[in-house]
Amino acid sequence: MMKMNLRSCCLCVWNFIDPIYYRFTRLEYIVNEKGNQTMVRVRLTKYKGRSITLADGTVINKNDTLLKIHLHNVQLVKQVHMFESELRRGLVIYKSVRDALPSIAKYIQLHENTDDIKGIIGITSLYKGCKRLGFETKPIHSNYYKFFKKAAFYPIDFIASATNSKNQKTPVYLFMPKDQLYRKYKPV
Repeated sequence: MMKMNLRSCCLCVWNFIDPIYYRFTRLEYIVNEKGNQTMVRVRLTKYKGRSITLADGTVINKNDTLLKIHLHNVQLVKQVHMFESELRRGLVIYKSVRDALPSIAKYIQLHENTDDIKGIIGITSLYKGCKRLGFETKPIHSNYYKFFKKAAFYPIDFIASATNSKNQKTPVYLFMPKDQLYRKYKPV
């Protein structure tokens, strides 16, 4: 019972802080074909990691332009908190991302910098099922950055978890080249 009260309190604080975070991170909501906001927010970013070659041959180099995707964690937690099953929670997250991908493809297609954008990138510790969506996982090589991201993800893992699990996964990069995004999720 105490953990539920602590979770509720953390969610209230996060709900208050999220609009401030949104404003200062230059995120934009992805809107679907019906005009509704999806669970994904995005911004352009310059990649700062090691060069990576993806399965289709796309090479991502330092300073390449990518569209960084962020799950809207507060909204996602509100959707999944009612489910006891971690499997059911995972399916809700999977479906939210899958449903947003065609709108992300359209966003890139219509973006003024579309020719410069090589693909999408995300950082997550929730990567089960991401390959079926078309993402490739790549390790984060910087131990400092990996530690920072793991610490940053801890509150959402704590709030979203149905159990007292201490098995937080190590965060990874998710990549999807633009051409693959277009092939798999034709812009709507």
